Amino acid sequence: MSKEDVQENEEQTTPTTVDEAPVEEVKTAKAGKRSEKALKEAEAKEAKEERKAQKVEADAEAENKPKQHANPTRTRLERQGKKFRSSAELVDKSKTYTLPEAVELATKTSPVKFDASVELHINLNVDPRHADQNIRDNLVLPAGTGKTIRVAVMDDEKVANADLTGVENITKALEKGEINFDVLISTPAQMPKLGKYARLLGPRGLMPNPKSGTVTTDLAKAVAEAKAGRVEYRVDSTGIVHLAIGKVSFGAQKLEENARAVLASIKGNKPASVKSNYVKAIHMATTMGPSITIATNEL
Repeated sequence: MSKEDVQENEEQTTPTTVDEAPVEEVKTAKAGKRSEKALKEAEAKEAKEERKAQKVEADAEAENKPKQHANPTRTRLERQGKKFRSSAELVDKSKTYTLPEAVELATKTSPVKFDASVELHINLNVDPRHADQNIRDNLVLPAGTGKTIRVAVMDDEKVANADLTGVENITKALEKGEINFDVLISTPAQMPKLGKYARLLGPRGLMPNPKSGTVTTDLAKAVAEAKAGRVEYRVDSTGIVHLAIGKVSFGAQKLEENARAVLASIKGNKPASVKSNYVKAIHMATTMGPSITIATNEL
């Protein structure tokens, strides 16, 4: 036997070494502490305990950190501007004012430079989900609204004081999405032609409606009332009527006349189903001005 054959035989008979130790398999039982389910539950419990320990350690570190100084919470009035705060000082929040006192105070508490609107906010004890309690009406304010109203008439006949007339003129503008008017008045015969523009006019409150007096055969009267200051009001989903009754420049007397006309209209629309107090609260405010509480017996 040659030397090479001897070396080859030795290599074949020499056992090979394994670098890594063999992984010992964990034997599990069908039941008991050594079952697969029990082992998983033990691992989960151990992980949970570890997370708890980490949380306790993190909380301890947070407590040892120096605490930052927290500024005290300011009231809503303190967060307002200087002009508003000076105006709000004139209003006694613990007092309910009569209507003459309220309109007089409203003209003095407007904090803005422009001619602000004066608004009434009347909280009624009604549920608008019931048809008879969905308060809605329109009226002509005695002193007007203080706004220049552009009136369009959906009819081919010319109407005195109307800013825009002609069915074709109005529909062409609506096709382009142009609205060059503040009030749209139509005859009942022309209403079907406005159906396709309901999505354009409806959200803006410009869709003619018989309840608001904008669908009528007496176009001249409707235009005159719109120009004179016809306003429409309706309770919102919470039962509150929001309505502008004029401008600060009107003065107390004209504002009081308009306010009394609105309150009389709302009183006249009291539903028969409302047996308890009809009015919860009345407030008056100017644009960006403080709120003034009015006695509910004024309505």
